Amino acid sequence: MIYPITAYGDPVLKKVAQPIEKGTDIKKLVDDMYETMYNASGVGLAAPQIGMSVRIFVTDGSPMDEEDEVLQKFKKVFVNPTILEETGDEWAFEEGCLSIPGIRADVNRPPKVKIHYFDENWNEYTEEYEGIPARIIQHEYDHLQGVLFVDKVSAMKKRLIQSKLADISKGKARADYRLRFAK
Repeated sequence: MIYPITAYGDPVLKKVAQPIEKGTDIKKLVDDMYETMYNASGVGLAAPQIGMSVRIFVTDGSPMDEEDEVLQKFKKVFVNPTILEETGDEWAFEEGCLSIPGIRADVNRPPKVKIHYFDENWNEYTEEYEGIPARIIQHEYDHLQGVLFVDKVSAMKKRLIQSKLADISKGKARADYRLRFAK
C-alpha cells in the first residue's frame, strides 16, 4: 500500500516517535514503507512521514549512485534505533525531504555514526556507518526525534525559505506523489 507523504506543518512531524513493542509483526508496514518511498523516489522514509509516530525508518541508497557498492548494499530497516555516537568534522551536503517538497539546503552533519537498532525480524545490531549512509541515517533518525532538516539550516537560509515552508503548511505544495496536509 502506498501511503500519502505527510507534509510540513503536520504536528506528527514534530513529535518524538514512540518505540514499537519488541516482537510486533511489522513486515507489512516495512513493505508499505518501501513501496511508498520508491513511489516518491526517496532514499529514506521514517514512519512519521506516513503519519505514524513510531520508531522505524527504511533506507535504500542505491538510487543515489549506481557505481557506489556501499550505497548499492544500503537497503536496511531500522526499528527502535538509538544513535550511540556521531564523530568526525561536520561536513555540508545538500539535503531534501519528501515531507518538504521543492526545498533543498546544505546541512552540516558528522561523517560517522554508530547506531543500535533492530531489523524487521527483531534481530539486534550495533553498527557504524560513514559518508552518505551515515547522513541518510541521521536525516531519518531526526524524523523520529521530531526534527526536520530545515531545523538545522542557517538562520539566513531559514529566512529565505520561510515563505515556501508557510505555503507547504497551508497545503500549497506539489509533488510527483500524494501529499497529506495537516487539517
